[in-house]
Amino acid sequence: MPKIFITRMIPKPGIELLTARGYEIVVSPENRVLSKEELVSFIKGQNYDAVLCLLTDRIDADVLGASLPTVKIFANFAVGFDNIDKETAKRLGIMITNTPDVLTDTVAEHTFALMLAIAHRVVEADKFVRADRYEGWAPMLLLGADLSRKTLGIVGLGRIGSRVAFHAVKGFDMKVIYYDVKRNEEFEKMCGAVFTETIDGVLREADFISIHVPLIPQTHHLIGEPQFKLMKPTAYLVNTSRGPIIDETALAEALNTRTIAGAALDVFEFEPKITPSLLNLNNVILTPHIASATEETRAKMSELAAANIIEALEGRTPPDILR
Repeated sequence: MPKIFITRMIPKPGIELLTARGYEIVVSPENRVLSKEELVSFIKGQNYDAVLCLLTDRIDADVLGASLPTVKIFANFAVGFDNIDKETAKRLGIMITNTPDVLTDTVAEHTFALMLAIAHRVVEADKFVRADRYEGWAPMLLLGADLSRKTLGIVGLGRIGSRVAFHAVKGFDMKVIYYDVKRNEEFEKMCGAVFTETIDGVLREADFISIHVPLIPQTHHLIGEPQFKLMKPTAYLVNTSRGPIIDETALAEALNTRTIAGAALDVFEFEPKITPSLLNLNNVILTPHIASATEETRAKMSELAAANIIEALEGRTPPDILR
């Protein structure tokens, strides 16, 4: 009977798929992020056939080595896989999978929720009312900014970035400009999007900038002090990809000095810690990495991670194997 280790409790649909196959399921008794030492301790010598891990688990060479010789697959409960040493896994013959596609719409929706909330000062207004400061309608009270017919800059036109762009064009009549390592002429025809040769072109022109690139060495601190100086003083920055893509110290300075108008972050450079200088600023919204956090999407992610495990253990190629 195959034996599966799950590093933290996940939604039931995926677990039910595995148990229906007769697999033995062991879920970590700790309802928190496991340290590397704990992961090694839980996995080593337990003869697991698969590990279902989370984006908060650091699956490095030590953890992968501890899984030998029995673990055939680490199924990541996430789209990103920067938490896994992919090259070592490949060298050891361990399959790595992720959960793409299923969260595209949900993350795109959250991106727009953040964009609307920061532009219309929703969080600030909510605090204002709860502090009993509201004394009635006033013509200059908490003035924000419109999205309609503004320019949205997309950095990374992948699945999520293109969906955000689609909503912008179809729902808000926004002009979309984008930067990506690969031009998408088909999308340009469909949505009237304009490709820029460099990221600087997006930063200079956009009223709203949404980040949708993976975290790789080339994208670490992709947005820092020089980039903030390129942006309009009325620009808003939204990040639902990975925290270290933005230099948070430089962001806090740009917000504090009104170099840019505002920002909304769902991910953080030193997650789960937040750069302290961001916490007292009114022109930034902070959400705790919940862009994919809907009942429907997390259930689908659970099912997809489980399906990848089933395919691997039954001798087939998982649909979402990373090569």
